[in-house]
Amino acid sequence: MSFFDEVDEPRTTPPRSQPRRRRPSGGGGGSGGRRPPSNQQSVQARRGVAAAALLIVVVLLALGVKSCQDAARTSALKDYTNSVSSLIQQSAATGTSLFRILSSGASASSASSLQNQVNQDRADAAKQLHSAQGLSVPDAARGAQQSVVKALQMRVDGITTIANEIQPALGTSTAADAVQAIAVAMARFYASDVLYKLYAAPAIAGALHGAGIAVGAPNGQAISGKQFLPSIRWLDPLQIAAILHASLPAGHHKVAPGLHGHVLNSVSVNGTQLQPGATNTLPANPPPTFTLNYTNGGTNDETNVVCKVTVSGTSVSGTKTIPRTIAGQSGTCSVTLSSSPGAGTQTVVATIEKVPGEKNTANNSLSFPVTFQ
Repeated sequence: MSFFDEVDEPRTTPPRSQPRRRRPSGGGGGSGGRRPPSNQQSVQARRGVAAAALLIVVVLLALGVKSCQDAARTSALKDYTNSVSSLIQQSAATGTSLFRILSSGASASSASSLQNQVNQDRADAAKQLHSAQGLSVPDAARGAQQSVVKALQMRVDGITTIANEIQPALGTSTAADAVQAIAVAMARFYASDVLYKLYAAPAIAGALHGAGIAVGAPNGQAISGKQFLPSIRWLDPLQIAAILHASLPAGHHKVAPGLHGHVLNSVSVNGTQLQPGATNTLPANPPPTFTLNYTNGGTNDETNVVCKVTVSGTSVSGTKTIPRTIAGQSGTCSVTLSSSPGAGTQTVVATIEKVPGEKNTANNSLSFPVTFQ
């Protein structure tokens, strides 16, 4: 029985007496050759190939996800920059409207209408602030966003102050304090421009550069650089009073040392200079506009300078206030008569009125005989 077992199963159990003859030698060349790989080795090889393939897939997926995330961040930064630029441009347009209203001239009788117009600008500024507060902000622009919102808030606050103070500024006893409050509001506008242009805009540019986005012309991402306050002269209470035609009490401003005053050089109508020693002919209708040519002959800039033209012996006259004249420089002032003078020959007197500290007024006026037709 053991014999048949050995014949039928020769490869299952090698004989104990010859274990070494069934093993291939390490040097090769044996009569038996190499043993073929076992099933376990094949499985391990296939597993290695699969793991390598899986690793490649994971790397490719990771690169794809990162690429998508980078694209999303880039798009979000561009969208945010465009939204901020649009709001800043809208805010600048609101500023243009506000200063056009303030520069249009006012009186106590028109103060209520003026206040209503300013309130409309305040409502527009509030909408712009609300829109800014609701923006979707990328992480890289968080710091810039704080400055943008703060700048727009300052503009809302400043317009609100002006709306509240415009009627008192055009009064009498309340004018000085109201004009000072308006000047503080103007300082808010100036600060809002500084905050946006020196902090918010550079922070946005830095975020764009960090994302590899070009900034500026010709092919880069545009960032609005518009400002709200048109001129620093609006920071001066005297300038504000002059533009609004507010009546500040005497002695409100201390006179600076040095020479003060103006010289009226000539007067013209429609480009034709009037002659003091000869009769000048002008149409009476529509009411003519006189152009006064003057020189600030002092050593100081002057503010709230009044130009006036009167038709002697009548109630017809006209005035115009110059916000500022520059020491040593010439300028013009256009004055339109309040109504048409009667037909006939009249005496027209043009005057640059005396300013604080002016001692010589002999050269402030010119008179002309004029025949109105």
